[in-house]
Amino acid sequence: MTVLSLAPPILITDSSGLTALAYELAEEPAIAVDTESNSLFAYKERVCLIQFSTQERDYVVDPLILSDLNELGPLFANPRQQKVFHAADYDLLCLKRDYGFKFANLFDTKIAASTMGWPQMGLAAILETHFGVKMNKRYQRTNWGQRPLTVDQLDYARLDTHYLLALRSLLEAKLTAQGRVEEACEAFALLTRVTGDSQPEGNDRFWRVNGARDLTPMQASILREVYLYREEQASRADRPPFKVMNEKTILEIAQRLPKRLSDLREVTGMTPGQIHRYGGELLLAVQRGLMAPAPPPPQYERVPDEVRERYDHLHQWRKQIAHTRGVQSDVILPREVLWELARRAPRTLTELETIEHLGPWRRHAYGADILRVLTESGRSSNPA
Repeated sequence: MTVLSLAPPILITDSSGLTALAYELAEEPAIAVDTESNSLFAYKERVCLIQFSTQERDYVVDPLILSDLNELGPLFANPRQQKVFHAADYDLLCLKRDYGFKFANLFDTKIAASTMGWPQMGLAAILETHFGVKMNKRYQRTNWGQRPLTVDQLDYARLDTHYLLALRSLLEAKLTAQGRVEEACEAFALLTRVTGDSQPEGNDRFWRVNGARDLTPMQASILREVYLYREEQASRADRPPFKVMNEKTILEIAQRLPKRLSDLREVTGMTPGQIHRYGGELLLAVQRGLMAPAPPPPQYERVPDEVRERYDHLHQWRKQIAHTRGVQSDVILPREVLWELARRAPRTLTELETIEHLGPWRRHAYGADILRVLTESGRSSNPA
């Protein structure tokens, strides 16, 4: 089947269309889902499209026109209806952030493919290999926040879901044949708990800049003022901050302490246009930083040496198991599970049951090995 043979997707732009869609989707045992956001083009990204596919039709919901998407909430939360994504993490984060949706009964084709040890993880590569479909790379970085949408954009967007149900069936059969359905389902269940990373908030967000913690207190104070100025300009222009000035540039400004516009010409990444638009205000930001008290660095919990050693042993064990099986390491155990095991150091199979993200399949498959690695780690850190 080629893209040209597909019927056009149905675009949903009003409340009556959304109501009809929600009713129709509710009758399906499984639906394919994807989203498109505008993170490369806006100060604060948001979901710009939500795509759905059933066995018969493709739909594209326009949340920039629709004011209320609450009717979709019961679909996502329904434990009796499967929602099929590819690489769902980011989609779920965005949908939770923008609409507060809750999720149940997910199938992630990327996770399923990685569980099977497929060499290709990207949807475009998988579709080309297994369905002979080539996706137009031109639209991978398109601005989904612009309206009106073109026919080609809609065609591209719906390809992200059109083949997912067929791909799910293919992967499900292979998982069943190799006895890995339960293993994959444990990983799918973890997706429902996905949350954003914990980061400094407010005026302390500048600590997220790579290299910020290597600055002197005075330089950190300047970086904070320059960072906040960049945020203000990005917000005003509704552009991502990196399109105003990149992080290497603002870090170097903090390191160089420029006093004149001519000093800014020496800063890596500063263009004549940026100096013209922002130069004077940047110099004022530097002066504010020089006069401001040094910001206290963020406090991070120190990892005890014995926890780090247990983690390193578990990490090496996981790497060996994954290599032998021919899969990515996180298929064996997610990184956060390794850290929880290292911190709590369970000694028995019963204690393993208290590890929140370690499901029954993995406890059965790897429990004895995990306890052995933890015991050996304890011996190496406490030699006789």
